[in-house]
Amino acid sequence: MTGPKPSPPRWFTLAAVASLLWGLAGAYACYSQLSLTPAQLAVMPAAQRDAFTAMPVFARAAYVAATAGGLAGAVLLLLRRRQAAAAFVLSLAGVVVQFGWVFLVFGGVQRLGPSALAFPGFILSASVAEIWLCGLAARRGWLT
Repeated sequence: MTGPKPSPPRWFTLAAVASLLWGLAGAYACYSQLSLTPAQLAVMPAAQRDAFTAMPVFARAAYVAATAGGLAGAVLLLLRRRQAAAAFVLSLAGVVVQFGWVFLVFGGVQRLGPSALAFPGFILSASVAEIWLCGLAARRGWLT
């Protein structure tokens, strides 16, 4: 016979809510970027416009996978489901493919400048942190 599942501490719930808000912001950013109009592209700096217009279908798909996986992972984390980890791993894979294209193929640092690494670095760190949080929650018995 097993006892009741331990309840996670309040900080876990706050972290899961923060993950959900981050996922919603990512989904909005993805939608906004993938639905840019020619008029919106025209007012962007040339290097940024070039990056958006040159992005191949596989990198766009990776962007969608990254944001959808992150959002799904956050919902599953709030529901305290083990499947959150798999969704976050999908998200991390999408992040790596998308930004791999930007920085390794497109030449993002050379074309956009070194400061272009900052936000993708934060996104990568957040993705790893979400996976780590799932592992911690699973080890402590907070996920089903």
